[in-house]
Amino acid sequence: MEILMIRHFQTKGNLDKRYIGKTDETLAETDHTKQLVQKRKKSCKNVERVSSSPMQRCLQTAALLFPGETPVLCDKLRECDFGAFEGKNYKELRDTTAYLEWMESGGAMAFPGGESRMEFEERCMEGFLKTVDAWIKEGVQKAALVVHGGTIMAVLSQLDSEGREFYDWQPENGGGYRIFLNEQEWKQGNRMCRRIEKL
Repeated sequence: MEILMIRHFQTKGNLDKRYIGKTDETLAETDHTKQLVQKRKKSCKNVERVSSSPMQRCLQTAALLFPGETPVLCDKLRECDFGAFEGKNYKELRDTTAYLEWMESGGAMAFPGGESRMEFEERCMEGFLKTVDAWIKEGVQKAALVVHGGTIMAVLSQLDSEGREFYDWQPENGGGYRIFLNEQEWKQGNRMCRRIEKL
């Protein structure tokens, strides 16, 4: 099975380099996005199923890439809850004790009032596994997930057979990965990706 994991296109918060998790932003209209839509459409041909985070930025991206398709929503594939850091950027946070402590932890510590990386990874994996299991049961050969950068990082850091880490998988807006897995091995409990290619 081939799965496309695509990060949504840019929002205003992304352009301002803000932590945008539970804020339900819409896409920003940029020339860069228009160019990426055309580029990504080539990869998106022959997709049989589309699933998405329920956030507007993902649904709008899915509508641009897969017109006429109604994505199946998966709430567990939402972006991380950044808690007190939500809506802020590095410049606004860099001198605060909470941010310095979070940075010193390598991002593993829970966001104040939000999720820890472990909680986030567990949630995302639960959503990913449920979605892929359903596709395998239906005999799907090519599918797509339109999600968030953090979601992609959380899932691929768990499924990569080479053991690469969370921040190794950070995609640009409109970027992502093509994942290949063996359905029989997957059903037998060997839940690793056979091959992962950058889009």
